[in-house]
Amino acid sequence: MTMDIRKIRALIELIEKKEIDEIEITEGEESVRIRRSPPQNAVYSSPPPVSYTVNAASEAPRPAGASESPKEPEALKGHVIKSPMVGTLYTSPQPDAPSYVAVGQKVDAGDILCIVEAMKMFNHIEADKAGTITARLVENGQPVEYGQPLFIIE
Repeated sequence: MTMDIRKIRALIELIEKKEIDEIEITEGEESVRIRRSPPQNAVYSSPPPVSYTVNAASEAPRPAGASESPKEPEALKGHVIKSPMVGTLYTSPQPDAPSYVAVGQKVDAGDILCIVEAMKMFNHIEADKAGTITARLVENGQPVEYGQPLFIIE
């Protein structure tokens, strides 16, 4: 025995008139769930993204627009090392090991700067230029996006 189509139509009309979002009816072993789709002009909003900038001297992240005028990574002088993928940045090979590099340290092209973990794969991020690390723009364990600035080398 199947549910009568007239009953289903009546349920649909009821949902439209009463502005109910969803209804489920069970008759014996038969059941029907009717869900109202959101209006075409519905607007969904999410909280605005929070951006962080780093003061090269302290390396402490702070929300953009803080009391001091924030420096955007593009405003910092030097060569920017960017993330080649989305993942999680780690500054050392093991949690209790020292960081690969520190601000003020000289590096050569090919030196490992950090690791970006993506889908359980640990990818070494290497310096593509010799110089001195003047800023680390992401903290250990933080998520990174493709193209996000990670380090500044001068």
